[in-house]
Amino acid sequence: MVQYPKELAQALRYSSVRQTAWETQIEVKPIPDEARPGRLDPRNLADAIKRKESAVQDSKKEQTLEERRARMGFPGWNLNTVAVWTKYEEHIWNGNSVKVWIYYPRLPEGKTGRPGLVYLHGGGWIGGSPYDVEAACRLIAERASCVVFNIDYSLAPEHKYPNGLDDCWASIRYIYENAEKWGVDPQKLGVGGDSAGGNLAAVCALKDRDLGTHYLRYCVLMYPVVTLPTGGCKGYRWSLEQYEICDEQREYIEPSLHIGRPPENGEDDPGLGSFYLKPGDSPTDPYVSPLFAEHYKGLCKTLIVTAEYDGLRLQDEFYGKLLRADGVDTRILRYKGMHHGFIEETGYVPQAEDLCQEIADDLLSL
Repeated sequence: MVQYPKELAQALRYSSVRQTAWETQIEVKPIPDEARPGRLDPRNLADAIKRKESAVQDSKKEQTLEERRARMGFPGWNLNTVAVWTKYEEHIWNGNSVKVWIYYPRLPEGKTGRPGLVYLHGGGWIGGSPYDVEAACRLIAERASCVVFNIDYSLAPEHKYPNGLDDCWASIRYIYENAEKWGVDPQKLGVGGDSAGGNLAAVCALKDRDLGTHYLRYCVLMYPVVTLPTGGCKGYRWSLEQYEICDEQREYIEPSLHIGRPPENGEDDPGLGSFYLKPGDSPTDPYVSPLFAEHYKGLCKTLIVTAEYDGLRLQDEFYGKLLRADGVDTRILRYKGMHHGFIEETGYVPQAEDLCQEIADDLLSL
């Protein structure tokens, strides 16, 4: 059940304004019930207050990997208004067990020519789950009358790079080659993901271009990690001054900017990359950090989604600029007042519902 007045999602539908970031045009959607600048969405603010209180307690002990995994995710609410079927398959690809959840509207029976979306969940390559994004996947399936494939790829550090990437690529190839099995038009196949899943989606789009397979017609990147190194890419620099923050919420907003923010000592913190990469793997490999790709010509149509108060916002919007400069059909969409990971909050924040509709609109236009 939706946790906000329905009119808030309706207000977001056609309310974007155009702004400039990195000398390129982006679309910005406002907070529907908070007009003052420099503030979190009221629902995200309530979460930030709880996280700050929890962080004080957690700072007294070091978390294990399993504890970090257990704290990830925000299972959303089911917003479906029609029957959406769920099917499940398990495959062994590249020696890994890969599980696939498949969602599509039950009616009309036997429909063909549907769009398809391969969804890759976030979680820093070490965690997260298909369950965290199931509400969003099911809603996209309904709104686009499409088939959504929710991939449970291999996680680090048990399965380091390129295991997870290989799982995602094998899933895309399998779905493309067997599209008719689910009534999907293989010429209407897209890939999408959030955070680390957005990284994997961006890399799969690069790989599709590099190999000349042309499986993909669409890519949606939700606050993706497009570079592990926080420096070294010509023209890109992270700066706190690029975030508008009101004084009364600074203590809640600044901690949410840690992902993608350079350490104060100026050196790169290996962070999650130390779990994901093996010794000798280069963090500037374009299949690890797409921001370091030689060029982007020939990539499929792309939607880049950012959250105003996400430390990754700057690299993501810069990435969008680079794609456009190489002729890629790219739209950059920023949600004001949002923090990292908000697609998981489907049913809790109206912005997640609106984003599902934006993705559905793109799939319907393929």
